[in-house]
Amino acid sequence: MTQSTDKPQPSSWHVSDLRELAQLLTLALPAAVQMTEAVHQAILSGMGFKGRDKGKTAGITGLVYKGVHGAANTLSHGINGLLTHLPPTPPLHHIPETPKRAALIATLNGIMGDKLVESDNALATPMTLRYQGKPLDWQAMPADLPPEGRVLLMVHGLCMNDLQWQTRYHDQPVNHGENLANTLGYVPLYLRYNSGLPIAQNGQQLALLLEQLTSHWPGQLKEISVLGYSMGGLVARSACHYASHGDLAWLAHLRNLLFIGTPHHGAPLEHAGHWLEQLLPATAYTEPFVRLARVRSIGIKDLRHGKVIEPLAAPDHPTHLRDPRTPLPLPAGVNCFAIAATTAAKRSLLADRLIGDGLVPLRSALGQHNEARHQLAFPPSHTMIAYRTSHMALLASPQVGQQLLQWLTPHKA
Repeated sequence: MTQSTDKPQPSSWHVSDLRELAQLLTLALPAAVQMTEAVHQAILSGMGFKGRDKGKTAGITGLVYKGVHGAANTLSHGINGLLTHLPPTPPLHHIPETPKRAALIATLNGIMGDKLVESDNALATPMTLRYQGKPLDWQAMPADLPPEGRVLLMVHGLCMNDLQWQTRYHDQPVNHGENLANTLGYVPLYLRYNSGLPIAQNGQQLALLLEQLTSHWPGQLKEISVLGYSMGGLVARSACHYASHGDLAWLAHLRNLLFIGTPHHGAPLEHAGHWLEQLLPATAYTEPFVRLARVRSIGIKDLRHGKVIEPLAAPDHPTHLRDPRTPLPLPAGVNCFAIAATTAAKRSLLADRLIGDGLVPLRSALGQHNEARHQLAFPPSHTMIAYRTSHMALLASPQVGQQLLQWLTPHKA
């Protein structure tokens, strides 16, 4: 019998990631046991057997669950004890990066990035501006930056990272941002951020980072244009809002905001998650599962309506009847463009409201809303619809690349 000579594929994780992944397990294990007991007690309550407390079983069953809880906690403590013998987790910039590892960490951050920050987990992604694959160091800026720079900043979407702007079309490499930079003379910069954090929090951090970029640029920063994909467009709009309120200098240099597949008014998958969360507590048997519905990161929940800023006060109207967001128009004095997609061959009521690009409805990506206060005023010449195109396919679409180039190319008077 011949043995396979194929070498095993190397893991995408670094050995130092073991500590942080195990930490997540120690947080999840007791919670899983607690949810199981709550479901068990809900069933017993329906049969007339009362528990010790809400979600807690009594009698022999309660003793069994006490033992299971004890075992889970003991195992968690044991894992934590073993982790103390591992070498300390090195800083992220000291860990060799591969595209696969970066993609896995970006996905983890998108799903539970807020929890990673709360637990001081080293896998939480810090926000950085990146140039030629490396974070910018304000004390040692790259020597090849032009004195009068025109920056094109790329902001990625949910569960993604800056490396994923690089994709392929018909087996040819495609990167919309790099193509624009090479053709029009922009300096290409990328944002990497934790997409599981609140969009408003990421917006505030980006506003401050761009202010630092402006003050540390080797010369005078002449122009900033931002290309935002999906959630990245919401983060960019949020940054503009907080820069305006903070009177930050970089906003005066902002010339263009370009949105690709951005859910300005929300994404249906998060809508479904929100309503599921609201409906599940209707019965005692399903109430414990609400905890699963709430595992989604705050960043994902913010996609419910495309929430980009924190409201100053709670809305005084029923939130289930109207869009509860504080209206936020497009920034004044900035050229704003929107690219939307639909997998349909032509526009229709179904295609606009339900189908969209598979993730974002067409009307949401175009900034259209039933309430005038939330309508985003994109001029018709500043919008484009890509037909027979999915959300992810926007990143590789030649039609999208050509439209972006046409919009940003200076036109002679």
